[in-house]
Amino acid sequence: MRDWVLHVDLDAFMAAVEILRNPELRGRPVIVGGNGDPTTPRTVVATASYEAREHGVHSGTPMRTARKRLPDAVYLPTDLPAYEAASAAVMDVLRTFPVTVEVWGLDEAFLGATTHDPETLAQDIQRAVTAATGLTCSIGIGDNKHQAKLAAQFNKPAGVARLTTETWHATMGERPTTALWGIGPKTGRKLAGLGIHTVTQLAAADPAHLAGHFGPTNGPWLRYLALGKGETSVTTTPWVPRGHSHETTFTEDLTDPATMRDHITALARRLAGETEGRPVVRVTVKVRHAPFTTHTRQAKLPQPTLDAATIEQAALTIFDRFPQDRPVRLLGVSVEYA
Repeated sequence: MRDWVLHVDLDAFMAAVEILRNPELRGRPVIVGGNGDPTTPRTVVATASYEAREHGVHSGTPMRTARKRLPDAVYLPTDLPAYEAASAAVMDVLRTFPVTVEVWGLDEAFLGATTHDPETLAQDIQRAVTAATGLTCSIGIGDNKHQAKLAAQFNKPAGVARLTTETWHATMGERPTTALWGIGPKTGRKLAGLGIHTVTQLAAADPAHLAGHFGPTNGPWLRYLALGKGETSVTTTPWVPRGHSHETTFTEDLTDPATMRDHITALARRLAGETEGRPVVRVTVKVRHAPFTTHTRQAKLPQPTLDAATIEQAALTIFDRFPQDRPVRLLGVSVEYA
Protein backbone atom coordinates (compact mmCIF):
# COMPACT_ATOMS: atom_id res chain seq x y z
CA MET A 1 0.00 0.00 0.00
CA ARG A 2 1.26 3.46 -0.88
CA ASP A 3 -0.06 6.92 -1.68
CA TRP A 4 -0.98 7.87 -5.25
CA VAL A 5 -2.36 10.91 -7.02
CA LEU A 6 -5.02 10.28 -9.66
CA HIS A 7 -6.30 12.83 -12.17
CA VAL A 8 -9.85 12.34 -13.45
CA ASP A 9 -10.46 14.11 -16.77
CA LEU A 10 -13.94 13.93 -18.29
CA ASP A 11 -13.77 13.21 -22.02
CA ALA A 12 -14.96 15.99 -24.37
CA PHE A 13 -17.12 17.06 -21.46
CA MET A 14 -19.48 19.71 -22.80
CA ALA A 15 -19.98 17.90 -26.10
CA ALA A 16 -20.55 14.64 -24.20
CA VAL A 17 -23.27 16.28 -22.09
CA GLU A 18 -24.97 17.56 -25.24
CA ILE A 19 -24.83 14.10 -26.82
CA LEU A 20 -26.40 12.57 -23.70
CA ARG A 21 -29.25 15.06 -24.04
CA ASN A 22 -29.55 14.39 -27.78
CA PRO A 23 -28.50 10.78 -28.50
CA GLU A 24 -29.08 11.26 -32.22
CA LEU A 25 -25.87 13.34 -32.21
CA ARG A 26 -23.73 10.34 -31.26
CA GLY A 27 -21.07 9.65 -33.86
CA ARG A 28 -21.36 13.11 -35.41
CA PRO A 29 -18.93 16.02 -35.07
CA VAL A 30 -20.37 18.20 -32.30
CA ILE A 31 -18.91 21.62 -31.55
CA VAL A 32 -19.93 23.68 -28.51
CA GLY A 33 -19.09 27.35 -28.14
CA GLY A 34 -20.42 30.88 -27.84
CA ASN A 35 -24.01 31.26 -28.96
CA GLY A 36 -23.78 28.24 -31.23
CA ASP A 37 -23.56 30.32 -34.40
CA PRO A 38 -20.21 29.61 -36.10
CA THR A 39 -20.53 32.76 -38.20
CA THR A 40 -20.34 35.00 -35.14
CA PRO A 41 -16.92 36.66 -35.24
CA ARG A 42 -14.39 36.38 -32.44
CA THR A 43 -15.95 33.40 -30.70
CA VAL A 44 -14.05 30.19 -29.98
CA VAL A 45 -14.78 26.51 -29.52
CA ALA A 46 -15.35 25.52 -25.89
CA THR A 47 -15.38 21.76 -26.52
CA ALA A 48 -15.41 19.54 -29.60
CA SER A 49 -16.36 15.89 -29.82
CA TYR A 50 -13.67 13.44 -30.88
CA GLU A 51 -15.26 13.19 -34.33
CA ALA A 52 -14.62 16.94 -34.70
CA ARG A 53 -11.12 16.73 -33.28
CA GLU A 54 -10.15 14.32 -36.05
CA HIS A 55 -10.55 17.29 -38.40
CA GLY A 56 -8.37 19.65 -36.38
CA VAL A 57 -11.08 21.35 -34.32
CA HIS A 58 -10.17 21.67 -30.63
CA SER A 59 -10.93 23.86 -27.64
CA GLY A 60 -9.83 27.40 -28.44
CA THR A 61 -10.21 27.04 -32.20
CA PRO A 62 -11.99 30.10 -33.64
CA MET A 63 -15.57 29.17 -34.51
CA ARG A 64 -15.16 30.56 -38.02
CA THR A 65 -12.14 28.30 -38.54
CA ALA A 66 -14.15 25.34 -37.25
CA ARG A 67 -16.89 26.12 -39.74
CA LYS A 68 -14.41 26.16 -42.61
CA ARG A 69 -13.05 22.78 -41.58
CA LEU A 70 -16.40 21.23 -40.69
CA PRO A 71 -19.28 23.11 -42.32
CA ASP A 72 -21.65 20.18 -41.67
CA ALA A 73 -20.87 19.77 -37.97
CA VAL A 74 -23.49 20.31 -35.29
CA TYR A 75 -22.88 23.68 -33.61
CA LEU A 76 -24.43 24.25 -30.18
CA PRO A 77 -24.36 27.13 -27.68
CA THR A 78 -22.80 26.67 -24.28
CA ASP A 79 -25.26 25.74 -21.53
CA LEU A 80 -23.40 26.31 -18.28
CA PRO A 81 -26.22 25.21 -15.89
CA ALA A 82 -26.42 21.83 -17.65
CA TYR A 83 -22.65 21.35 -17.43
CA GLU A 84 -22.57 22.36 -13.76
CA ALA A 85 -25.27 19.82 -12.94
CA ALA A 86 -23.46 17.05 -14.84
CA SER A 87 -20.17 17.94 -13.16
CA ALA A 88 -21.73 17.87 -9.69
CA ALA A 89 -23.14 14.40 -10.38
CA VAL A 90 -19.67 13.13 -11.35
CA MET A 91 -18.03 14.62 -8.26
CA ASP A 92 -20.68 12.96 -6.08
CA VAL A 93 -19.73 9.61 -7.60
CA LEU A 94 -16.03 10.23 -6.91
CA ARG A 95 -16.78 10.94 -3.26
CA THR A 96 -18.28 7.47 -2.82
CA PHE A 97 -14.77 6.00 -3.12
CA PRO A 98 -12.14 5.91 -0.34
CA VAL A 99 -10.26 8.86 -1.83
CA THR A 100 -9.73 12.56 -1.20
CA VAL A 101 -11.43 14.58 -3.94
CA GLU A 102 -10.01 17.95 -4.97
CA VAL A 103 -12.23 19.52 -7.63
CA TRP A 104 -10.31 21.55 -10.21
CA GLY A 105 -13.07 22.54 -12.57
CA LEU A 106 -16.23 21.31 -14.21
CA ASP A 107 -14.46 18.47 -15.98
CA GLU A 108 -11.53 17.48 -13.80
CA ALA A 109 -10.51 16.53 -10.29
CA PHE A 110 -7.47 15.20 -8.46
CA LEU A 111 -7.85 12.22 -6.16
CA GLY A 112 -5.59 11.24 -3.29
CA ALA A 113 -5.61 7.48 -2.78
CA THR A 114 -3.79 4.87 -0.73
CA THR A 115 -3.82 1.54 -2.55
CA HIS A 116 -1.63 -1.26 -3.85
CA ASP A 117 -3.43 -1.28 -7.22
CA PRO A 118 -4.23 2.20 -8.55
CA GLU A 119 -5.18 0.88 -12.01
CA THR A 120 -7.98 -1.26 -10.60
CA LEU A 121 -9.20 1.68 -8.52
CA ALA A 122 -9.16 3.88 -11.62
CA GLN A 123 -11.14 1.34 -13.64
CA ASP A 124 -13.69 0.97 -10.84
CA ILE A 125 -14.11 4.76 -10.80
CA GLN A 126 -14.56 4.87 -14.57
CA ARG A 127 -17.29 2.24 -14.48
CA ALA A 128 -19.08 3.98 -11.62
CA VAL A 129 -18.98 7.39 -13.35
CA THR A 130 -20.36 5.97 -16.60
CA ALA A 131 -23.05 3.92 -14.85
CA ALA A 132 -24.28 6.92 -12.85
CA THR A 133 -23.95 9.70 -15.42
CA GLY A 134 -23.41 8.21 -18.87
CA LEU A 135 -20.15 10.15 -19.18
CA THR A 136 -16.69 8.69 -19.70
CA CYS A 137 -13.43 9.83 -18.16
CA SER A 138 -9.72 9.25 -18.60
CA ILE A 139 -7.61 8.78 -15.49
CA GLY A 140 -3.93 9.45 -14.98
CA ILE A 141 -1.91 7.96 -12.14
CA GLY A 142 1.26 9.51 -10.75
CA ASP A 143 3.42 10.27 -7.77
CA ASN A 144 2.27 13.90 -7.95
CA LYS A 145 -0.33 16.09 -9.64
CA HIS A 146 1.91 17.03 -12.54
CA GLN A 147 2.55 13.42 -13.48
CA ALA A 148 -1.09 12.39 -13.03
CA LYS A 149 -2.34 15.33 -15.12
CA LEU A 150 -0.06 14.41 -18.02
CA ALA A 151 -0.83 10.69 -17.76
CA ALA A 152 -4.57 11.35 -18.10
CA GLN A 153 -3.92 12.57 -21.66
CA PHE A 154 -2.04 9.45 -22.79
CA ASN A 155 -4.98 7.12 -23.47
CA LYS A 156 -7.96 9.35 -24.17
CA PRO A 157 -10.81 8.75 -24.33
CA ALA A 158 -11.76 6.45 -21.44
CA GLY A 159 -8.22 5.22 -20.81
CA VAL A 160 -6.01 4.72 -17.77
CA ALA A 161 -2.26 5.47 -17.76
CA ARG A 162 0.51 5.71 -15.18
CA LEU A 163 3.45 8.15 -15.18
CA THR A 164 5.83 8.08 -12.22
CA THR A 165 9.24 9.38 -11.25
CA GLU A 166 10.64 5.97 -12.22
CA THR A 167 9.26 6.15 -15.77
CA TRP A 168 9.50 9.91 -16.21
CA HIS A 169 12.72 10.14 -18.25
CA ALA A 170 11.88 7.28 -20.60
CA THR A 171 8.37 8.60 -21.24
CA MET A 172 8.87 12.37 -21.27
CA GLY A 173 12.55 12.96 -21.97
CA GLU A 174 12.42 13.41 -25.75
CA ARG A 175 9.09 15.20 -25.82
CA PRO A 176 9.00 18.96 -26.47
CA THR A 177 8.99 21.27 -23.47
CA THR A 178 5.40 22.26 -24.29
CA ALA A 179 4.35 18.71 -23.34
CA LEU A 180 4.79 19.76 -19.71
CA TRP A 181 1.82 21.04 -17.73
CA GLY A 182 2.30 24.79 -17.42
CA ILE A 183 4.50 25.45 -20.45
CA GLY A 184 2.63 26.97 -23.37
CA PRO A 185 3.66 27.84 -26.92
CA LYS A 186 5.07 31.26 -26.01
CA THR A 187 7.37 29.90 -23.30
CA GLY A 188 8.23 26.95 -25.53
CA ARG A 189 9.40 29.31 -28.28
CA LYS A 190 11.48 31.31 -25.82
CA LEU A 191 13.11 28.12 -24.53
CA ALA A 192 13.79 27.02 -28.11
CA GLY A 193 15.53 30.34 -28.67
CA LEU A 194 17.89 29.34 -25.87
CA GLY A 195 18.55 25.98 -27.52
CA ILE A 196 16.26 24.10 -25.15
CA HIS A 197 13.84 21.95 -27.13
CA THR A 198 13.15 18.80 -25.12
CA VAL A 199 12.20 17.94 -21.57
CA THR A 200 15.61 16.32 -21.03
CA GLN A 201 17.40 19.47 -22.16
CA LEU A 202 15.29 21.61 -19.85
CA ALA A 203 15.94 19.27 -16.92
CA ALA A 204 19.68 19.68 -17.51
CA ALA A 205 19.55 23.46 -17.85
CA ASP A 206 21.33 25.74 -15.40
CA PRO A 207 18.71 27.19 -12.98
CA ALA A 208 20.62 30.47 -12.82
CA HIS A 209 20.59 30.71 -16.62
CA LEU A 210 16.84 30.10 -16.68
CA ALA A 211 16.33 32.66 -13.91
CA GLY A 212 18.13 35.24 -15.99
CA HIS A 213 15.67 34.81 -18.84
CA PHE A 214 12.42 33.94 -17.04
CA GLY A 215 12.82 35.48 -13.61
CA PRO A 216 14.08 34.19 -10.27
CA THR A 217 10.88 32.22 -9.58
CA ASN A 218 9.66 31.12 -13.00
CA GLY A 219 13.08 30.11 -14.34
CA PRO A 220 13.89 27.41 -11.76
CA TRP A 221 10.23 26.38 -11.75
CA LEU A 222 10.47 25.42 -15.43
CA ARG A 223 13.33 23.05 -14.61
CA TYR A 224 11.33 21.73 -11.66
CA LEU A 225 8.59 20.73 -14.11
CA ALA A 226 11.08 19.09 -16.47
CA LEU A 227 12.34 16.93 -13.62
CA GLY A 228 8.82 15.54 -13.22
CA LYS A 229 8.24 17.15 -9.87
CA GLY A 230 4.92 18.52 -8.65
CA GLU A 231 2.55 18.95 -5.75
CA THR A 232 1.71 15.75 -3.91
CA SER A 233 -0.97 16.95 -1.51
CA VAL A 234 -4.65 16.55 -2.39
CA THR A 235 -7.15 18.45 -0.27
CA THR A 236 -10.91 18.88 -0.07
CA THR A 237 -10.49 22.52 0.94
CA PRO A 238 -12.13 24.63 -1.79
CA TRP A 239 -9.77 26.76 -3.82
CA VAL A 240 -10.19 30.46 -3.04
CA PRO A 241 -9.26 32.74 -5.97
CA ARG A 242 -6.96 35.69 -5.30
CA GLY A 243 -8.96 37.78 -7.72
CA HIS A 244 -11.70 37.86 -10.29
CA SER A 245 -11.99 39.14 -13.85
CA HIS A 246 -14.42 39.73 -16.69
CA GLU A 247 -13.76 40.64 -20.29
CA THR A 248 -15.74 41.24 -23.47
CA THR A 249 -14.72 40.54 -27.04
CA PHE A 250 -16.60 42.69 -29.51
CA THR A 251 -17.95 41.40 -32.81
CA GLU A 252 -17.02 44.78 -34.31
CA ASP A 253 -14.12 46.95 -33.20
CA LEU A 254 -14.97 49.85 -30.91
CA THR A 255 -13.75 53.25 -32.07
CA ASP A 256 -15.64 55.62 -29.74
CA PRO A 257 -13.76 56.26 -26.45
CA ALA A 258 -17.03 57.08 -24.65
CA THR A 259 -18.43 53.67 -25.59
CA MET A 260 -15.22 52.02 -24.40
CA ARG A 261 -15.50 53.80 -21.06
CA ASP A 262 -19.11 52.62 -20.73
CA HIS A 263 -17.94 49.03 -21.14
CA ILE A 264 -15.13 49.50 -18.61
CA THR A 265 -17.67 50.94 -16.15
CA ALA A 266 -20.03 48.00 -16.68
CA LEU A 267 -17.25 45.44 -16.15
CA ALA A 268 -16.04 47.19 -13.00
CA ARG A 269 -19.55 47.39 -11.58
CA ARG A 270 -20.08 43.70 -12.22
CA LEU A 271 -16.86 42.85 -10.38
CA ALA A 272 -17.74 45.18 -7.51
CA GLY A 273 -20.96 43.21 -7.04
CA GLU A 274 -19.15 39.87 -6.91
CA THR A 275 -16.55 40.45 -4.19
CA GLU A 276 -18.47 38.44 -1.57
CA GLY A 277 -17.15 40.78 1.09
CA ARG A 278 -13.50 40.52 0.09
CA PRO A 279 -11.88 43.98 -0.15
CA VAL A 280 -10.24 44.89 -3.44
CA VAL A 281 -6.61 46.04 -3.30
CA ARG A 282 -5.64 46.20 -6.98
CA VAL A 283 -7.43 46.86 -10.29
CA THR A 284 -6.16 45.82 -13.73
CA VAL A 285 -7.48 46.81 -17.14
CA LYS A 286 -6.84 44.76 -20.28
CA VAL A 287 -7.14 46.25 -23.78
CA ARG A 288 -6.73 44.40 -27.04
CA HIS A 289 -6.32 46.70 -30.02
CA ALA A 290 -7.00 45.62 -33.59
CA PRO A 291 -5.69 43.51 -35.11
CA PHE A 292 -4.35 41.60 -32.08
CA THR A 293 -2.05 43.50 -29.71
CA THR A 294 -2.88 43.10 -26.04
CA HIS A 295 -1.73 45.28 -23.15
CA THR A 296 -2.57 45.41 -19.45
CA ARG A 297 -2.09 48.15 -16.90
CA GLN A 298 -2.86 48.12 -13.22
CA ALA A 299 -2.93 50.24 -10.10
CA LYS A 300 -2.86 49.48 -6.41
CA LEU A 301 -5.67 51.20 -4.51
CA PRO A 302 -4.76 53.61 -1.66
CA GLN A 303 -6.52 51.22 0.72
CA PRO A 304 -8.60 48.03 0.44
CA THR A 305 -12.18 48.80 -0.51
CA LEU A 306 -15.60 47.32 -1.19
CA ASP A 307 -16.90 50.60 -2.58
CA ALA A 308 -18.19 50.12 -6.13
CA ALA A 309 -17.63 53.76 -7.10
CA THR A 310 -13.98 53.59 -6.04
CA ILE A 311 -13.42 50.41 -8.06
CA GLU A 312 -15.14 51.91 -11.11
CA GLN A 313 -13.13 55.11 -10.93
CA ALA A 314 -9.88 53.20 -10.57
CA ALA A 315 -10.68 51.16 -13.68
CA LEU A 316 -11.55 54.29 -15.69
CA THR A 317 -8.40 56.09 -14.54
CA ILE A 318 -6.29 53.13 -15.66
CA PHE A 319 -8.13 52.95 -18.98
CA ASP A 320 -7.38 56.61 -19.64
CA ARG A 321 -3.68 55.71 -19.69
CA PHE A 322 -4.22 53.71 -22.92
CA PRO A 323 -4.22 55.29 -26.40
CA GLN A 324 -7.74 56.45 -27.23
CA ASP A 325 -7.32 56.67 -31.01
CA ARG A 326 -7.02 52.99 -31.90
CA PRO A 327 -9.82 50.46 -32.60
CA VAL A 328 -10.44 48.09 -29.70
CA ARG A 329 -11.57 44.48 -30.06
CA LEU A 330 -11.49 43.41 -26.39
CA LEU A 331 -11.80 45.07 -22.99
CA GLY A 332 -11.29 43.43 -19.63
CA VAL A 333 -11.18 44.40 -15.97
CA SER A 334 -9.84 42.33 -13.09
CA VAL A 335 -9.54 42.86 -9.36
CA GLU A 336 -7.20 41.43 -6.76
CA TYR A 337 -8.49 40.79 -3.26
CA ALA A 338 -6.83 41.48 0.06
